[in-house]
This record gives sequence, structure tokens and C-alpha cells, in this order.
Amino acid sequence: MRSVAITGASTGIGKATALRMDAAGWRVFAGVRSEQDADALRASSSSRLIPLRLDITSSEQIARAVDRVAAEVGAGGLDGLVNNAGITIPCPLEVIPLDDFRRLITVNLTGQLAITQALLPQSRIAKGRIVFVSSVSSRRAMPMLAAYCASKAGLNALAEGLRQELRRSQIGVSIVEPGAIETPIWERGERELEGALARSSVDVEHLYGQLIAAFRDVADRALKRRLPPEKVVTAIEHALVAGKPRVRYVVGLDAKAQALSARLVPDRMFDFGVARYLKL
Repeated sequence: MRSVAITGASTGIGKATALRMDAAGWRVFAGVRSEQDADALRASSSSRLIPLRLDITSSEQIARAVDRVAAEVGAGGLDGLVNNAGITIPCPLEVIPLDDFRRLITVNLTGQLAITQALLPQSRIAKGRIVFVSSVSSRRAMPMLAAYCASKAGLNALAEGLRQELRRSQIGVSIVEPGAIETPIWERGERELEGALARSSVDVEHLYGQLIAAFRDVADRALKRRLPPEKVVTAIEHALVAGKPRVRYVVGLDAKAQALSARLVPDRMFDFGVARYLKL
């Protein structure tokens, strides 16, 4: 039986991936935040799915998860690792509290490397696959999302380096870059924004009130165009099972348009377009 570990499986893309791979007959180690999340997954899956309490910023929880994975997979090793856990804290860079910025980088970047390092011995046994769920936002920073974009750009660099370093070990590494997806990360992001603004020592309303209002308006309109997480899951599954997986998967028409723009549109023209779009 093939096996896969998935971080951030409480909701959204991670949960949908866990259920898809369970239905496909894989043993799934699903990293969740709480016992309630674990119970919800158990109720929707087979006995092959094993929820694990896993905060990728906690070395203790990572160690316990790795011990459980090793005990379950035995000599077969781990066939897949899906690094999906992530958060967003939309906020102007001038006013984002540095503790919030550090937390964002820790979850979206440092924690990804930590769990990957810990599970690589199991991946090496199986000559497995590693999939990083990034974002097309990694290709070009946007107002209010620059910290998030920076973390995803760093994640892409990490994945690219690993892909080259692990070539001799025959471990495949793929990057999945979705556009707007129906996932609770953006609803949680609104709460993170409120908290960050409340903690800031700067007069945020005076400096950035217009930008924040425009961003919220754009985000509300984008809600209507978001794709279901299953679209991303299809790309993740292909990266795990295909004989020749792609290096990158860009998911969604909006993501493909952004990727094309990043290649073809000059920076100054891009800045002008963003300013017009946000009415700045």
C-alpha cells in the first residue's frame, strides 16, 4: 500500500487531498490542528487515513508524527509528502507587526523545510515524491500580500533547490501554484488582518485606509470566481502518481494569466495596472 503524509489537512486543499488519496487506496497521514479536525476526517474516510496532530512549527509534534509514520510504513518508506500547511496575513509592509511577519515565515517557509527534513529518510527509502503547495502570487508581489508573496517565493526557491539536490536519490519534487481557491485561508486572513492592524503602532487608517478598503473590495469580488479545492487536488494527485510528474502545476485560469503577466508585462506597466485596479 502506498503512503502519503499531508500537512494542513484540517480544511481546504489539504483535507480534500487527504480524502482523495484515501479513496484511491493510499495510506494517508493527515496533519491536523485539533482532535475535532481529526474526528471530522475519520468520519469521512476509511481506516487507511490516520490523522496526526501536527503543527509544523513544533519540533516536538514533528518528531512524534515522524515516529508514527515510520512505525506504520516500515521498510516500505513514504511514497509522498504534500507540504500544504500555510497562513496569510494581508497587511501593508510598513505596519505589519514583525512578530506576525516572523510567524508567517515560520509557518509558510521554515516549517515546510522542517517537516521535509524530518521525513526525507522515509521518502528516500521509497524514492517518493514531494509536493509543495505554493501560490501563483509567488511570481509577483501585490499590495497587502507582499509578506505572503515573499513566503511563497521563498518556498519555490526551497523546492527548486531540493529538486536538484535530491535528483540522485530519485525523489521527485513538484510545485503547485494555484490561483484563487475556495479555502478558509482567506477568511482566516481577514481575522489576521484585523489583529495585525490592532497591534500596529502606526496610524494605519491615515496611511493605508484607502488601500485596505480597496483590497477588501477586490477580495469580496474574487470570492465569486474562486475554484473548488478539488481542482488543486487533481494537480497534486498527478504529481504523486504520474510516471513523469511536472516540475510546476499552475492551477486556474486566473493563475495562468498571472503567470503569463509575470513573464511578459514590464514592472512599471504592472505597477500602473495594479494602481488602476485598486483605484490608488
